[in-house]
Amino acid sequence: DISNEVLNRSGYGHRFEYEQSQVLYGRRWSEYFAYLMPEEPPDRHLELQDACFALSAAQPELQRRWMKPTPHAAAVLHDIAGAGHEQIVISNTRQATLEMSLEVLDIAGFFAPDRAFAVDQDTGQAPATKPDLLATYLAGRPPFSELVIVGDSPGDMLLSQVAGGVTYLFAHPGFEFRECPADYRIRDLRQVLNHA
Repeated sequence: DISNEVLNRSGYGHRFEYEQSQVLYGRRWSEYFAYLMPEEPPDRHLELQDACFALSAAQPELQRRWMKPTPHAAAVLHDIAGAGHEQIVISNTRQATLEMSLEVLDIAGFFAPDRAFAVDQDTGQAPATKPDLLATYLAGRPPFSELVIVGDSPGDMLLSQVAGGVTYLFAHPGFEFRECPADYRIRDLRQVLNHA
């Protein structure tokens, strides 16, 4: 809704269809526009992305009405926390958007403020990539006995290159798994508890 409204306000006839969300899910907003309108320059994709963030901040109900937690997410996070394991979240978004998302999904309590990280690559406000951020987070900490990496993108699976660990590639039912190496491919987050 937000992307299509920005396209409308910007005078474009292009519109996103639901099926495209399955291909684009988890990517940066500017990549959505690069996919839909490859003929436009990258700077224009970034401008449209900025307009989307501005609209979502001005009218958060546009984003909130479609947000719902992945089945079993809260229960899995609760069990992991209860077992005494440290949890962090790293997302390709802006910090304010990440914080709002965690609140709306009712999972903010599982991530202390110093354990919820936004990788806003397009503004330079954070480390450049998820691997950069993970490396920074792990630097100076005692080594963990094991890292368990759960994500839905090839970039998430690459986090194992920073510090090893086992990887779980998640895909919602009805969505295709992204093409990338992963130790496990799951559609139910409860399978992560095999390592909890």
